[in-house]
Amino acid sequence: MRRYAAVWMVVGVAAWAGPASAGDWPGFRGPGARGVSDQTGLALTWSDTENLAWKTPLPGPGSSSPIVFGDRVYVTCYSGYGLDPNEPGEMSGLRRHLVCVRAADGELLWDAVVPAVLPEEPYRGMLREHGYASQTPATDGERIYVFFGKTGVLALDPNGRQLWQTSVGTGTDQKRWGAATSLALHDNLVFVNAWDESKALYALDARTGREVWRKDTSETGLSFSTPVVAEQADGCTELVVSVPSVVWGLDPQTGQQLWSARTGIDDDMIPSPVVHDGVAYIHGGGPRHHGSLAVRLGGRGDVTDTHVVWSGKNVASPPSPVIVDGLMYWVDAYGQACCVETATGALRYREKLPVVERFAVYASAVAAEGRIYVVTRKGGTFVLPARPELQILAHNHFASDPGDFNASPAISNQRLFLRSNRFLYGIKKVP
Repeated sequence: MRRYAAVWMVVGVAAWAGPASAGDWPGFRGPGARGVSDQTGLALTWSDTENLAWKTPLPGPGSSSPIVFGDRVYVTCYSGYGLDPNEPGEMSGLRRHLVCVRAADGELLWDAVVPAVLPEEPYRGMLREHGYASQTPATDGERIYVFFGKTGVLALDPNGRQLWQTSVGTGTDQKRWGAATSLALHDNLVFVNAWDESKALYALDARTGREVWRKDTSETGLSFSTPVVAEQADGCTELVVSVPSVVWGLDPQTGQQLWSARTGIDDDMIPSPVVHDGVAYIHGGGPRHHGSLAVRLGGRGDVTDTHVVWSGKNVASPPSPVIVDGLMYWVDAYGQACCVETATGALRYREKLPVVERFAVYASAVAAEGRIYVVTRKGGTFVLPARPELQILAHNHFASDPGDFNASPAISNQRLFLRSNRFLYGIKKVP
């Protein structure tokens, strides 16, 4: 492990995040990393002139999703390089940002700026699609944690002051897609999928950034999947990790492998596992080798023959699916809306939404109040009912914003929070 003492600065007004609330959205896909909220009073429709509470300019683009804790919204961005496909500029200018705004009115409270550890991946190929701030931050209320690939993992306090910075490698995969996995937290540990940087999974001490354990792998291919902490009804906790060809259940305290299941998906793993009622749902793969399966938690050793509930070819990618009332929903990169039964994997529908862009969807859907919210990159946000027949309840656009919308929404305190490459949005709660 290497630790960097990078130069950084905070611009803006310092603020304390305050106590946690039941409506917090503290990391990628919210509580339990399931993309599901119990909040009510969310807007069904919005636009530049309808149900928009505020709109805050961002210091640069990014594909990471916003998180919410108390009355603060946090989101990452980048600046200084890779802003124009035709004139990317000099890599030496690359900066990352962690931005904090007030949830009530969108006021910028502070902007913590972190210079990049160089060299980074050049701005070309797939990096043009998602940029240099693709990893969603996470918070436990005491610290905000961010992952910036070769620049490492950082922790900041609620006033934007950097507490520690730890390298998890500076390597690269042959595809040179850049880093994209988000962080997971549990019991004073920060879990980092650094397959691209060092072909390893790390657990860092949340208070100091020091390495607690590391799991190396010889698995081939790429894993952009964010680990998921699965807290079971019997009190046991497992860290569920998807990599090409296999899914692992690890002891989060030690990194010891508790169980594994062969998936047959020997290609890129991008969607994160979704854990619901003691079952992990796994998706992944590319055009030629892809699939999905359901695995019961709690096994030991190779559980392929004993704990795999079903497997199939219906696959969510790159978005991760969301589960509501025994049905699993997603919209894939090509704009196909899908619904399958969680008990059997049987397909209930697969229908194309009215989007035409290549790579139309990057964001993972979120669910609340019996609705599924699906953000497309350039085609607006679709609101679908959580039932086994496709219907479009609403189709919402910000006509004034031509930027990409690559991020999953956050839900907190009866509000939706969206981000584009240009702006962070707060959507009003409704009566």
